[in-house]
Amino acid sequence: MGTYINKGNNAFRDIVNSEYVDKTSLIPLINATLNTERRYSCVTRCRRFGKSMAAKMLCAYYDKSCSSRELFVGLKAELDKTFETYLNKYSVLYLDVTSFTARPELRVNIVRNIQDEMCSELKKCFPDVDYSDTTDLMGVLAAIHNATGERFFFIIDEWDAICREFPSRQRMKGDPETVAPTIMDEYVMLLRRLFKTQDSDEVFAGAYLTGILPIKKYNTESALNNFNEYSMIDPARLASCYGFTEEEVLALARQHNASMEDLKLWYDGYSIGREKSIYNPYSVMKALQRGTCKSYWSTTGAYDSVRTYIQMNFDGLKDDIVRILSGERVYVNTTKFQNDMNIVRSKNDVLTVLIHLGYLAYDDDTYECYIPNKEVADEFLNAVEDTSWTRLVDVITASRNLLAATISGNERAVAKAIELAHDENTSILAYNDENSLACVLSVAYIWAKNEYVIHREYATGKGYADLVLIPHRNVSKPALVIELKYNHSAETAIDQIKQKNYPAKIADYSGDILLVGINYDKESKQHSCKIEKTQAS
Repeated sequence: MGTYINKGNNAFRDIVNSEYVDKTSLIPLINATLNTERRYSCVTRCRRFGKSMAAKMLCAYYDKSCSSRELFVGLKAELDKTFETYLNKYSVLYLDVTSFTARPELRVNIVRNIQDEMCSELKKCFPDVDYSDTTDLMGVLAAIHNATGERFFFIIDEWDAICREFPSRQRMKGDPETVAPTIMDEYVMLLRRLFKTQDSDEVFAGAYLTGILPIKKYNTESALNNFNEYSMIDPARLASCYGFTEEEVLALARQHNASMEDLKLWYDGYSIGREKSIYNPYSVMKALQRGTCKSYWSTTGAYDSVRTYIQMNFDGLKDDIVRILSGERVYVNTTKFQNDMNIVRSKNDVLTVLIHLGYLAYDDDTYECYIPNKEVADEFLNAVEDTSWTRLVDVITASRNLLAATISGNERAVAKAIELAHDENTSILAYNDENSLACVLSVAYIWAKNEYVIHREYATGKGYADLVLIPHRNVSKPALVIELKYNHSAETAIDQIKQKNYPAKIADYSGDILLVGINYDKESKQHSCKIEKTQAS
């Protein structure tokens, strides 16, 4: 059992011995690409979405140094006709790039160190091959293949760790017009040497890369355009192989006697290709193990990046962030992003990066992005509060105060706060129409997302309430039914709530309800508010 060659199946054995959700349906899909022109695959998902677990599974399946049949008994892959064909048939190379980026002593010459360590182990495993003193990884692999006929399956986990941590370009000292070679240049050349030379298809039966970013576009040409990419934005047939589906989470909830409603609220919301309801698997399992739903994303390491991106000064970005935080969906053009987190040139690039990081979900039917669930919303709000973007920080502070004023029944303060929110957001909303006023409410009550499930234009009885806020189970605050009128009166709004019997239609809620009527007068541009207390029937 080696460090980089034929690591064995112990890692996947540990996974199977835990509460494993069967994701072996990936194996037939990868098998179908072996020894074909489609043999190179790159799967990218946000952190904690099961990429490394899948890599360990493939390692156990293909590794010829061990017998893994028992680990797959009863799992989906066993039923596929190709299962026996490729089970434990290849020498597997396994490289976790973060094992090098995490070692300070190796970072300066990281690409050289990767090659040196892998070449050293390969030469020990195949001592009778004539290597002609080569220190080139591809040269060593080609020598082994030519001498023995051995073909390899290469797994690179976190392939883009170098891309994320090292700059793409640097200027020569004293000569700002000249671009100096960088670690990124060396790394991209290594990948090209491995997977885009005349020996590549002979040496490799297949290759499987995982990461956060799709294969980097290098200048105007894709660095590795022979790779099939399966990303958060375009997962193709691999959509259900990462993350948990609705059915999988429902089964887990039943086993643990957990609330499916809470799991859905906290961790659902990702629309990935044809799978329209994908859950964050790491967070789901943490919640089930610990018995409580909360944010487990603070340990994922992307927080600082998010904070940096959302305060970039691109035209329209801040307005879109306000919309997204208020529950709106925003159009994004994902096609121009260069897949380099250090080169972000536009609002669309920022939103695309946030999609890859998992802080935004992406609907490929409408080309819109949005915040997927409460866990991400909480972390997003935390990131915003730590930025230097005074305007949005003020919006969040004002929203917190608005919620407190609403619950305390301070009608004057509520009217003033809505008026301020209306004035502050005229850049993103048409000022004098009813739909824009409903959008203002969503923006004004951003903070309420921390404690409430928020429904905009909530279908209730004979019509629609503009906003209904239902408290989470562990929140001892009243539900809010907010009705907005245009050129009428706050009292008229309250009457409409009562006439249409909105409170009675709040399903599965019992407790205090505040009826909140808000009116906007077009002539005076003044807002008024009326608040009454009732109970669910």
